Amino acid sequence: MNKGELVSQIAASADLSKTQAQDALNAALDAIGGALKNEDKVTLIGFGTFSINHRAARQGRNPQTGKTIQIKAKNLVKFKAGKELADSVN
Repeated sequence: MNKGELVSQIAASADLSKTQAQDALNAALDAIGGALKNEDKVTLIGFGTFSINHRAARQGRNPQTGKTIQIKAKNLVKFKAGKELADSVN
């Protein structure tokens, strides 16, 4: 399912226009993204938890040349599915 299909499904389920459903979805995604930028954890009970993991800078190796390279530190988004979501797909 892509974003357009998700918007259509939200519109049908919530009896909204597609524009309203898209605005609601975009607002929810922006709120989650904003919280993660501030390094907050976002927990949606029954669905799951979004959090930030810090990956430290490290040395790696270029597979073509074999030279050692420096890999920058970065933040990764982590998602852990909630029990209800995990149970619904099993």
